[in-house]
Amino acid sequence: MIRHCVALVILAILPTFGYAEQPSLPSSFQAKTVHSPEGADIFVRWGGSGAVVVLIHGYAENSDSWAPLAADLMKDHTVVVPDLRGIGRSSKPTGGYDKKTQAKDIRAVVTALGFDRTFVVAHDIGNMVAYAYAAMYPDKVQRLVVMDAPIPGIEPWNTILLNPGVWHFNFHGPDAERLVAGRERIYFDRIWNDFTGDPSEPDEATRNFFTATYAQPGGMRAGFAQFTAFSTDAADNKVFEQVKLTMPVLAVGGEKSFGALQAVIMRHVAINVQEAVVPRSGHWLMEESPVYTVKLVRDFLDSPAAAIPVRTTPGNNVGGTRLTPGEFKFPQHGNPGTGSSGASGIQTILLKGDPNEPGLYTIMLRVPAHTQIAAHSHRDDRVATVISGTWHFGYGEKFDESKLKALAPGSFYTEPPGQNHFAETGDEPVEVQITGLGPSSTEYVDPAQDPRTRKSN
Repeated sequence: MIRHCVALVILAILPTFGYAEQPSLPSSFQAKTVHSPEGADIFVRWGGSGAVVVLIHGYAENSDSWAPLAADLMKDHTVVVPDLRGIGRSSKPTGGYDKKTQAKDIRAVVTALGFDRTFVVAHDIGNMVAYAYAAMYPDKVQRLVVMDAPIPGIEPWNTILLNPGVWHFNFHGPDAERLVAGRERIYFDRIWNDFTGDPSEPDEATRNFFTATYAQPGGMRAGFAQFTAFSTDAADNKVFEQVKLTMPVLAVGGEKSFGALQAVIMRHVAINVQEAVVPRSGHWLMEESPVYTVKLVRDFLDSPAAAIPVRTTPGNNVGGTRLTPGEFKFPQHGNPGTGSSGASGIQTILLKGDPNEPGLYTIMLRVPAHTQIAAHSHRDDRVATVISGTWHFGYGEKFDESKLKALAPGSFYTEPPGQNHFAETGDEPVEVQITGLGPSSTEYVDPAQDPRTRKSN
């Protein structure tokens, strides 16, 4: 009890000192607590004016870590800086530390402040929340910056897990809480020291400040819960990965930490990735190299709209192609992929282009007999022809047998962007050829009916 009281006293006193003593957001920022429908109360500060930028902090820190960047961006941007659930002055619920849920927390903050479409900048654990946010709300993110951290489930995730340097990923639970209680500074020193490129950073005042925030009652339990959720995050990200992000992405790594690997990771999940490496810096970019990092972020956010690179590969079939029905080679097992409904039994052939990439694509789907597909939509404009079997197809917000129309071989139909539709097959499989303008996606009206989500759970 005495230890927690001391920690709270430190928290109360430290904000009276200037930034030279400890990280602190600009004093002109407003503050409030937003209740997230996902069961957390999120403390947020915001200030400035202009285009909105959301800053999402990482572990061993809180929202004050963004002090240098927030002070610069507020000159001509509205800067929104929340504490993640369980950290800083946000509440510490028992659950909800998977990054998909925390992305919903961030969305609740953005809308509660009256904003909608924003830039998003993230670091460390914040990368994972920001990626989930961009994947769930792609039309709400103008540009995305991620800095120096992996994304669970996204390669080379499995290789990273084998590195003994990330021991803290698997250090959590009640026994870990007991071991660290009263020794929080020792625990965090190990993390700060292991990942810094400059042994003097973070400095003593910064270390004491952040240690005190995590030493609050429930703080270490909530912090450890960020890592406990990694297996759930990895499963969610495998689903997200099926639809590549299309907004411009800046992937930043410290030279003595992730370096160019950050861009390698993001190119698995996004099609327009710019790469940047901060010289001589380790993981703690805001502490080790604030001037250089702030300029990188500002230049990216303020730059003209970047062109989306279109890759031409052998699989894009840039030459002529002629196939008879007997030459279609369906896989032996289901491989639904991007552009399909995601039902596990669907077999897909890529005939031209790639539905994950910008540009024209054509896919052939074989849907098993007795398959019912719930209402869903795709982001791109698509046209389709029934090749074989009878396809029962309808438009609407939910599956309604009375709205189905039987489409025999040779029938044509359209799937306008964002228009919900549903379908089913009868006693025979159906083959459908679909052409669209990528990148494509699949969004179910009722997420509980999404077969990709059911499979990952």
